[in-house]
Amino acid sequence: MKISAFLSAQFDPSASAVEGLDDVLRQAVAAEEAGFHAVYLGHHYLAKSAFLQPVPLAGYLAGATTRIRIGFGVLLAPLLNPIALAEDLATLDVLTNGRLTVGIGAGYRKRETAAFGVEWGDRLRRLREYVPALRSLWNGERIDLAGSWGAVAGASLPLKPVQAGGPPIWVGAFAEPAVRRAARLDTSWLIGPKGNDEDLAAMLTIYRDTLSEHGFSLDREYPMAREAFVADTRAVAIAGVRPHMERQYAGYKSWEDAQTLDIDRYMAEDCLVGTADDIIAKLRRWETELGITEVSLRLQFVGGGQEGTLEQIRRFGAEIIPRLDAAAQGPTGGDSR
Repeated sequence: MKISAFLSAQFDPSASAVEGLDDVLRQAVAAEEAGFHAVYLGHHYLAKSAFLQPVPLAGYLAGATTRIRIGFGVLLAPLLNPIALAEDLATLDVLTNGRLTVGIGAGYRKRETAAFGVEWGDRLRRLREYVPALRSLWNGERIDLAGSWGAVAGASLPLKPVQAGGPPIWVGAFAEPAVRRAARLDTSWLIGPKGNDEDLAAMLTIYRDTLSEHGFSLDREYPMAREAFVADTRAVAIAGVRPHMERQYAGYKSWEDAQTLDIDRYMAEDCLVGTADDIIAKLRRWETELGITEVSLRLQFVGGGQEGTLEQIRRFGAEIIPRLDAAAQGPTGGDSR
């Protein structure tokens, strides 16, 4: 199983944007040094916080790193023009030398769609149409495209991504129709930071059944996003993250269940909060029972400081990632007969 980090590239509007960018850069570099597989960026417009836009930020991080993958979790693709999206992402794949992963989603804020002249229902149609269009363009095909965004005949992309066929596309989803949509598009489903083991097992069955119904392989990445905090004891971990998590989820006004969320149940069942042993045990269970291949961790919360975030990155790199790697490699140092 691979461990990655979600970078909260947003900060108080009264703070220095230059210092905020430096914090994000330090986190990305620390994650690479600690052995994380990837870093992921979120995407919003018209946010209340100062929000560093992910496409240029990904290019900036590419120049400061060499190994770690860089991606989106998720990019609000329906707000963007598909031709610009294809070219920008191909450029990023070149800038990262083939280290780009493209997570996309439909979005949940009507203020954003209205600002871009996208009808609320049209965002879903765009998502369905963009995925095959991006793949065709990245594969060097010449195609005719038309939609509410515009029209072009014989579109082609001379700039080729480094990764054959273009960077992998994941679709973020929560509800069953959206999970089925991800499967019908033959994309990996990027599981959000919500859902206990029972809920995930049921939804993964739906996802895999839909893949099979359409003749798509089940052999693919199964990525998941989770909230995380490691400490010497479970009590210390809970005390360390609970206030921040309460503030974080109070801000999700569009998530009806976020307003009545049982934080203690959520931390115990859905999150990775506890000792290194607690977290290792849960990760291994998700890998063996659910087939999860990668977990992206949010290690910085509203009100959390930079040094605490860097400490979490270092601790996961020292106490958790090596043990997962050792388990994946199996026994060593002797006759395997």
